[in-house]
Amino acid sequence: MKRFFLFLVVATTIFACNSTKNSVSDKGDGKHFGAKIKPTGAISYDALLAELDAKDSLKVKVVGKVEGVCQVKGCWMNIISDAEGKPKMFVKFKDYAFFMPKDISGRKVVMQGMAYREVTPVDELRHYAEDAGKSAAEIALITKPKEELKFMASGVVLLD
Repeated sequence: MKRFFLFLVVATTIFACNSTKNSVSDKGDGKHFGAKIKPTGAISYDALLAELDAKDSLKVKVVGKVEGVCQVKGCWMNIISDAEGKPKMFVKFKDYAFFMPKDISGRKVVMQGMAYREVTPVDELRHYAEDAGKSAAEIALITKPKEELKFMASGVVLLD
């Protein structure tokens, strides 16, 4: 009985370690997270910003630069433009189905999904600030909701 229990614990551990939420693969064009997408045909982040000026939302494939990633789980990231003064975009992952590595700031990604604008409430802004490692004093300064550019990604390719 003890051997069976030990076998069960070992098998469960191996299975848990091999079945991650990231569903990551390396296809030679970068590391894939979530739905398998091709990095070709993506528009630039700046082109997306221009298109969103005229629309509320847009289903799109976009390439952008990662500014930061949730340091708790990798469950969100921010995308920025290479140009100064452009807004950043907050990216979450569809159905919470995958996470990104926490050390990819400065790297380029291609994402497929839905870009949109949304007002983020104070409690959620504070939660994300905490995830980003902000101090208690910085978090306390968050007192108003904020309209943000957001993206719900169904798939991401981390480019080499």
